[in-house]
Amino acid sequence: MTDSTPADPTAVPDPTLVAAVNGQCEQADSPQQQQQQLQQQQQQPGTESQGEGLKMDQEMKITDSIEDGGLLESSMRLKPHEAQSYRKKALWVSWVSIVITIILAIAAFTVSIMRHSASAFGFAFDALLDVLSSAIVLWRYSNAAAVHSAHREYIACVILGVIFILSSLCILGKAIHDLATKLLPEVDDFLFSVSIVSGLLCIILAVVKFMLGRVLTSRALITDGFNSLVGGVMGFSILISAEVFKHEPNVWYLDGTIGVLIGLIILSYGVKLLLDMVPRIRQTRNYERFE
Repeated sequence: MTDSTPADPTAVPDPTLVAAVNGQCEQADSPQQQQQQLQQQQQQPGTESQGEGLKMDQEMKITDSIEDGGLLESSMRLKPHEAQSYRKKALWVSWVSIVITIILAIAAFTVSIMRHSASAFGFAFDALLDVLSSAIVLWRYSNAAAVHSAHREYIACVILGVIFILSSLCILGKAIHDLATKLLPEVDDFLFSVSIVSGLLCIILAVVKFMLGRVLTSRALITDGFNSLVGGVMGFSILISAEVFKHEPNVWYLDGTIGVLIGLIILSYGVKLLLDMVPRIRQTRNYERFE
């Protein structure tokens, strides 16, 4: 006979048995839990995308409110000492640009008179325009407190737009007159040297102005850089048209045609500048606090 001993009610249950029982219970409930987990995973991407969309909308609203409040976007990205450092660099570049372009304008006017070059006259006029645009940039950044002023920025751009339109009319008038009278350019080493030096210097100035304008979010600096870039292109166009005329005298009209093209480009840019900036002046005139 086997002795049967009653189970002790106070005995501690075996942990392995408890784990096995619990495992069976967990396995029984696992399908519901898996469905809940799948639903949560499906909801997470939508939540993240909604969060990213809200962040983008908030950033756009903040940028719009800053611009509507009379400040440029650079006020959000630059620290005060950084903004002042770039402002001083913009002033230095403007002074250097004024000195260089005055010399280039005198040389180009001399070439246009002596060699009857419409493109040289156009470059000389564009060099004078570059002097005026750099002077406007000097006024734009003369006030240290107005480095982020949107109103001051827009006023400078409107003045640049007017100057662009006036200068383009003069360039177009001279080029059209030379085409109508069939004025032939004269080619020599002096014309080549002026065109090469002018083209290189203007392109270097344009690159520096574009970089500063991008950092300061300054449309005036970018416009000044565009004007320098046009001057560089016109400088090399003098060389191209003179070289073509030297080998193909029948293509005498290339010089005047380039002058007309440059005049139209400057005219269109000036008109676009006015259309963009005049409404913004009206929007920000009540927020000007730096004068």
